Amino acid sequence: MSAIDINKTNFQNEVMNSDKLVLLDFWASWCGPCRMVAPIVEEIVEERSDIKVGKVNVDEQPELAHQFGVMSIPTLVVMKNGKIVNQAMGVRPKRQILDMLEV
Repeated sequence: MSAIDINKTNFQNEVMNSDKLVLLDFWASWCGPCRMVAPIVEEIVEERSDIKVGKVNVDEQPELAHQFGVMSIPTLVVMKNGKIVNQAMGVRPKRQILDMLEV
């Protein structure tokens, strides 16, 4: 399994209507810190089948980045029942990202 590419077309179905906790990774291909977080996010995808993980490319999905108020990347957002329950900017170690999911 891998992270789902989230865009404005599938956002409602994949994120807002999800019955699972959703971890969103806002990133861009040119962002060095994003490349540091990406393998950690992929590990979490493999280990946690109880959550849904989505990646939002801010260059391709500026409307979603704006909707979430993303000012700096990487930004990680945890959503439950369509609502933001946790959010963090910048590189985080795996333990801190996992702790964000404990809601």
